Amino acid sequence: MTARHPSVARRKAPGSGRRLLPYAIIFPGVAFYGLFAIYPLLKQIQISFFNWNIMPGAISPFVGLANYIQALHDPVLGTALVNTLLYVLATVPPQMILGFLAAQVVHRHLPARGLWRTLIYLPVITSWVVVSYMFSYIFNAEGGAVNALLADFFGPGFSIYWLQNTWTAFVVIWLLAVWKGFGWSMVMFLAGLSGLPREVLEAGSIDGAAGIRHWWNVTLPMMWNTVSFVVVMLVMGGVQAFISIYLMTGGGPVNSTQVILTYTYQQAFSFFNFGYSGAMATMVGVVLLMVSIWEIRMLRRTWTVG
Repeated sequence: MTARHPSVARRKAPGSGRRLLPYAIIFPGVAFYGLFAIYPLLKQIQISFFNWNIMPGAISPFVGLANYIQALHDPVLGTALVNTLLYVLATVPPQMILGFLAAQVVHRHLPARGLWRTLIYLPVITSWVVVSYMFSYIFNAEGGAVNALLADFFGPGFSIYWLQNTWTAFVVIWLLAVWKGFGWSMVMFLAGLSGLPREVLEAGSIDGAAGIRHWWNVTLPMMWNTVSFVVVMLVMGGVQAFISIYLMTGGGPVNSTQVILTYTYQQAFSFFNFGYSGAMATMVGVVLLMVSIWEIRMLRRTWTVG
């Protein structure tokens, strides 16, 4: 019996290494995701069933569904849910409309298009902390730019306490969200407009469609996948609103501007009620999961129709 030549074994060895290479490449990412995303999520769900005590060695009594039952009967959480819904309703449509209009204008042969795109998109990449403090200064009751401008029209003593009253605080928060966010919608719609077949658009114009009619009957149907994606992403972002409300009003006055995440954060890090906070966060996660499932189903339906 003849022995195999050593070069044969050497040629086979690299093959097994190549098969393991993809797993070696993705392992750091998977490990990082599991450590900083999956594990905290599972830990949060566990904490939600306990009256959790963060002191080392302290006992955390098991309370079962008590934290979830408390959440269902918490009037402040009810206010936070309504305020979150109002935030979504007040910010998503303006971001959609302004983003689409900006995309239509910038998509045309506009002078200095690159400059306009940059200026519109700049707020998107600006820190939420920075713009929240900027708007707090602009709408400050004493010395704010808006009140100074209003005083020129209505007299020196005229002043509005924008962030100290519920509905005026909502207006400021919503304005900030729309101003900061519609640039992202513009970029998404620009991508959608750039992918539209020119032949179909020209055919629609030849058939007599023009202006609003052309947009409604030709452009919008072909962009439905983009529109549905933008809607769902904006809704999910609205449900997760936190930094601007936390920095500008802190949920006040008297919890009247609380949203889901600010109230969850307050329960955890102001009152150290981590079990109750975990229960609320888990409920929010379920809501976001349902929105994601709705997104997938809607996109599949539009793809099938298209």
